[in-house]
Amino acid sequence: MSLTNILLIYIYFIIFATGGLAIYGIISKNNLIKKIIALTIFGDVVNSLIIFIGYRLVPKPLPPILPSLNPDKALYKLYVMSSVDPLPQALVITAIVINVAVIAFLVFLVVRIYNSYGSIEYDELIRIDRGGST
Repeated sequence: MSLTNILLIYIYFIIFATGGLAIYGIISKNNLIKKIIALTIFGDVVNSLIIFIGYRLVPKPLPPILPSLNPDKALYKLYVMSSVDPLPQALVITAIVINVAVIAFLVFLVVRIYNSYGSIEYDELIRIDRGGST
């Protein structure tokens, strides 16, 4: 087993461990801000995983740009074998923009909940909603 394979296994382990911790934070925390932070971490983990899946392990990866408008077969074969896949990069940049918009909306909702109920703890909000005292 080469050093590159060991490092890849280590990176994937760290990505999945961080994703598991983020899901744990989303499920187990009562504070809405902590849930939003865990959701942000989970989104970043998914984006990192997509980037690592799309990366090719070649000694010198090329950017996904053809050097000429009319490439011959040898240049096209070199491009296909050694360039980085641009689709995961496009998907990740789109996901980052959507993630920022969703997080901004969730923070706005938490601010409105705090202004209305005076708390951002989920258990306390449920108790207030069911008619309990504040």
